[in-house]
Amino acid sequence: MTVSKEITRLEHSAIQVTITVGKEDLKTEYDAIVSDYRKTLQIPGFRKGKVPEGVLQRKFGDSLKAEALGRILEHAVSAVLEDPELPPGDRPLPYATPAVQGEPTLNLETDLVFSVVYDVMPQLTLGPWQGFEVEVPQVSITEADINRELEVLQERNAIVFDKDDAAAAGAGDVLTITFAELSDTGDLIAGSERQDFVFTLGSGQNVYHLDDELVGMKRGETREIHKTYPADFYDMDLAGTSKKIRVTLTALKEKDLPELNDDFAQDVDAAYQTLEDLKASIKARLTEDLERRLRVIQTQKLMDQVIASNPVDLPESMIRLQLENQWRNVARSMHIPEEDVPNLLQKADGSSASLAEAWRPEAIRSLQSRLVLEALIQAHHITVSAEALEAEFALLAQRSKLPLEEIRAYYEPQERREYLEESLKERHVYDLLLRENTIKTGASVSYQDLVKR
Repeated sequence: MTVSKEITRLEHSAIQVTITVGKEDLKTEYDAIVSDYRKTLQIPGFRKGKVPEGVLQRKFGDSLKAEALGRILEHAVSAVLEDPELPPGDRPLPYATPAVQGEPTLNLETDLVFSVVYDVMPQLTLGPWQGFEVEVPQVSITEADINRELEVLQERNAIVFDKDDAAAAGAGDVLTITFAELSDTGDLIAGSERQDFVFTLGSGQNVYHLDDELVGMKRGETREIHKTYPADFYDMDLAGTSKKIRVTLTALKEKDLPELNDDFAQDVDAAYQTLEDLKASIKARLTEDLERRLRVIQTQKLMDQVIASNPVDLPESMIRLQLENQWRNVARSMHIPEEDVPNLLQKADGSSASLAEAWRPEAIRSLQSRLVLEALIQAHHITVSAEALEAEFALLAQRSKLPLEEIRAYYEPQERREYLEESLKERHVYDLLLRENTIKTGASVSYQDLVKR
């Protein structure tokens, strides 16, 4: 089939291809279908394979033309898209199916002219990426940050023992409770029972967020608690509800925190000889984490300015795929089947549509960032040498404390190696951005506040 085409560029990185099929090719396709039916169709009064063409056309003319049109459209579109001379930038994205515009009709007396529209890869001509200025907070690791980490280690290494029978529960005690939700009439609600639930009083880490209500309880005591949760309560399952809960304290323990000294440091890890060694290690770890977080802030702010100076007209199909990937990531992170996420959203007075709308700006930014990164990688001919890859293997082995050969083996599959290479290219681009732009120090912020952000 011989076709001619005319390409028109549309907004949002879509193109329209107007295709013309000559009437001679239309007739050939139509005649081929009629011939096929004449061989196989059986009509009363005629032997199989002997039905006159005129009879077929009178009886099935519209159906024959519809089938011929479908075949012609398919062949014509394939001829255009499979043409080796079609530039790569004019080929449809793998997930963007060409859509026929309007309702073409088949007239064997004239050429067939129709159009298809599809999304293509956005074209980005790299513009300004240097000379920008961003401000990042001034943050340092303080003694308070180190002490906070020491307190966590104390908690992990605490000795827990039973309190006296007459002792009352207080903040920091370890409680074991049995509880159930009650109806308005005081009946137990089936399925709400929980036996031997253990938590630290004051942590808020229990189903109904009961902390203040349990202070002063003694072992063996039972309380019926009526609790109303505000509409803006952070636990969406409880927000705006009232609950009646029966709680029995079955065990009460307290923690004996170890003293912070050299012995404690050695118990944490034999690599530490003194408490100062442990504190130095904590400071080094927090400093490394701080540097990583500040780098992320710097590169994100710079990338926002580069994106603003290099606008990309994203196709809707690309945005939709990005949102679908984020949806799958949510299901994966929550360890639930993807199809169960809508039910979870409904319980939280949400919906798939509202979630997609909330995610859309970040999905667009992520795609724009990816395209800008690729443009910078190509513009600066950034590659990853065998030596650079080997150095990265060594660094990963050091951080993970795994043998170098095990790291090499992990990245032996091509897909994993390519993923690592792309990460190294991106790191090179970010290093370039940090060198070629200005980073100003802003207001002082504590490490804890930075982490919360």
